[in-house]
Amino acid sequence: MVTDDEQYEYCPRCDANLTLQKGYSNTLPYWVCKGCGEMLINPDVDAADDIAWICDRCGAMLNVQEGFADHADKWTCTECGFENNIDEKNLYDTEESYLADLMNPYKGLADSEVLYITSYKELARVGDRGDILLVEDPDSGDVFIKKYLTTYDKSIYEYLKEHPVAHMPRVLYLAESSNCLIVLEEFIKGRTLAQIICEDEITEDMALTVARKTCAVLKDIHNLPKPIVHRDIKPSNIIMTDEGEVYLLDMNAAKWYKPDANDDTNYLGTRLFAAPEQVGYGLKASSAKSDIYALGVLMNVMLTGDVPKQKQAPEPYWGVIEKCISLEADARYNAKELSDVLEKISRRGKDNA
Repeated sequence: MVTDDEQYEYCPRCDANLTLQKGYSNTLPYWVCKGCGEMLINPDVDAADDIAWICDRCGAMLNVQEGFADHADKWTCTECGFENNIDEKNLYDTEESYLADLMNPYKGLADSEVLYITSYKELARVGDRGDILLVEDPDSGDVFIKKYLTTYDKSIYEYLKEHPVAHMPRVLYLAESSNCLIVLEEFIKGRTLAQIICEDEITEDMALTVARKTCAVLKDIHNLPKPIVHRDIKPSNIIMTDEGEVYLLDMNAAKWYKPDANDDTNYLGTRLFAAPEQVGYGLKASSAKSDIYALGVLMNVMLTGDVPKQKQAPEPYWGVIEKCISLEADARYNAKELSDVLEKISRRGKDNA
């Protein structure tokens, strides 16, 4: 209930009652009206001008910070340390236009890049995700995958574009906008391992085949002149074609291996599949052995339908998986060692058949 001594405040643009808008306080340096999107500067704030310059990282108002000048090219926010570009082209009339620009995947690209990327006809979303699309070349009719990545290491995609790895989608085109990395890559027709497991169609032989062929891809990327760690081995990132070929997808979490690093700059990976060192446990950064950990979990899921903590695969697989998921990275197999062990199991199975 509003008492007589309480005073309502209204938006000068649309007359919306600001006082009743969730989160509003007349002590805030600025407020975006929930009714019309107008950015309102508190008249009690001693700002350099009537524009609210906002930090792109933390949302703090920059032009109330000591020393701020809007004629400077850049300003480092005193609240979070982020360096903001101070450019009149970054001014917006409403929060809606600001948010729309933030979400524009083509912001900052040359016109020629935008024309090339948008020339591909969008056919469908992949997995109902708006950031991964199935697209068609209007000239050839060939189908590709287009991705908008916000988590990535551009240099890895650049390397893979110039040095394709067998049984990984070929990277065909890259463009980095202000908001994301746009990747055009080969479309691999098939079903993800997640779909196969969900449909309960995976057999022991198939599980062994997938593990061995995934190992082969890992051997390739782990033994590059500068090794790459995938960091996100999981059922949805492995696809199997109708011909039985296995492909490893999605390099957005991948990183270059740094042997002297004691920790990852960013903790990435998928819960239950990520090795302890990927999520901040242990004394080392993620390495090739982190991918082996995830592959061990994956093998257990293929063979039992569950992760090792819930259900253990039968022998002779469990002994192999147990070593893969050792808490100590040094105690795990490398990709070649694991491949050799799986090959022995495969041969033994054929001999006993």
